[in-house]
Amino acid sequence: MSVKYIDEYRDGRLAGVFAAQIAEAVHPERAYRFMEFCGGHTHAISRFGIADLLPANVRMIHGPGCPVCVLPVGRIDMAIQLARRPDVTLCTYGDLMRVPGSRGASLLKAKAAGADIRMVYSTLDALRIAEAEPSREVVFFAIGFETTTPPTALAIRRAAARGLANFSVFCNHVLTPSAIRAILESPGEAGGMRVDGFIGPSHVSTVIGTEPYDFAARTFGKPVVVTGFEPVDVMQAILMLIRQLNEGRCEVENQYVRAVTRTGNRIAQAEIAEVFEPRDSFEWRGLGEIPRSGLRLKPAYAAFDAERRFALQGITGRDNPACECGEILRGEKRPADCKLFGTACTPDTPMGACMVSSEGACAAHWTYGRFRDLARRVA
Repeated sequence: MSVKYIDEYRDGRLAGVFAAQIAEAVHPERAYRFMEFCGGHTHAISRFGIADLLPANVRMIHGPGCPVCVLPVGRIDMAIQLARRPDVTLCTYGDLMRVPGSRGASLLKAKAAGADIRMVYSTLDALRIAEAEPSREVVFFAIGFETTTPPTALAIRRAAARGLANFSVFCNHVLTPSAIRAILESPGEAGGMRVDGFIGPSHVSTVIGTEPYDFAARTFGKPVVVTGFEPVDVMQAILMLIRQLNEGRCEVENQYVRAVTRTGNRIAQAEIAEVFEPRDSFEWRGLGEIPRSGLRLKPAYAAFDAERRFALQGITGRDNPACECGEILRGEKRPADCKLFGTACTPDTPMGACMVSSEGACAAHWTYGRFRDLARRVA
């Protein structure tokens, strides 16, 4: 089935066609458990009520695919510590401003207390600030999966070319395939939650392609379908996963052919490879330390590494003990299972990163009211 325009990807009739095909394809005696890795898919599933179109034995499980959510609290504490330096201007994306650090601290509270913290829309905004204010140490709080890594690499290369000695990057870029591997290698898969297959990331895959997910199929026997963010995309991907399982196949398939290729964007990959190299390990909220899952600047660009420039030491932060973001990111619990959800923790008073981020599972359930539907079904 071929569609071209955005309205078609949100066509209720087409979604209904896929829902009927899914209902026909599922084996009643079998349970199907699929993890949507990306937070964008979690929001699409909640926003468009996709779960309500699925048979009862098809369950979607939230994954850790939100870069703000998986950033450990210690890295937030390090950014706050850095921003409090009188000579530093910290540039950050808006989502990070309200993410709780240890003991209720946040970048927003640090800014209110006098720290020079500025929200930017791109890495080049931070670069322009560094050029305009040469007396300030301008640090860009870099975060994200492979999608947002090339712009950071570009900014670093431009800073080097222009000789900007007052610009650096606090690097928190992480790698998607490493997290998928960690989930599959965890005891019992995702802490006891069986995963039969994955909805693969969309924007990440435009950069890295579908090839990096081959290990999930070949080594772990889990099918992966890379798909777009629209409801028709997601419904078709679920059908593709069901058909793979029913037929005993285990492959990496690409539903998102209008944007994703097997090998990805070679130019973007070259930008990343020029500037970054893997860390030995990096901590993910909810998943712990994952080998070779984070990036750092190569020695050739060490002058732009804020951790080296300011001799930053790792901090072991403390999450709110009542917050269950970790369990939600591992797929062990749903947002409504957390006793803080909708009471102490709301978008106005977030207690955890999953409620703050625009891609967080808790934010999705709150924004689109899916927890209310769940409560009615349970009742």
